[in-house]
Amino acid sequence: MSEYVISAGIELQDGADQKQAEAGLRLLAEQTRSEPGCIRFEIRQNLKEPHKFTLWECWENRQALADHFEMPHTKAYLAQNLTEVNYIEELGEVGQASCTGTV
Repeated sequence: MSEYVISAGIELQDGADQKQAEAGLRLLAEQTRSEPGCIRFEIRQNLKEPHKFTLWECWENRQALADHFEMPHTKAYLAQNLTEVNYIEELGEVGQASCTGTV
């Protein structure tokens, strides 16, 4: 079974409270790590631009990530409109053929 690995860049939305976003992201990470299919879920804050964050995620498969977006804690965080996604990268081993399918 191959794992599904992504990196995502997010940043604070205009007008959002920095401390509220940081607390929300910490809680989201904590709750996400206990989800079925979650192998790794980390959120790191940019030291030079603290309104920007990087998510490192590893899931058992694409469906586990899709299921993550249906979890009550994920929906609750997203409903706050604190951050927005700048990019999502699907990652693989060096030299691996490109990923197929969509999330």
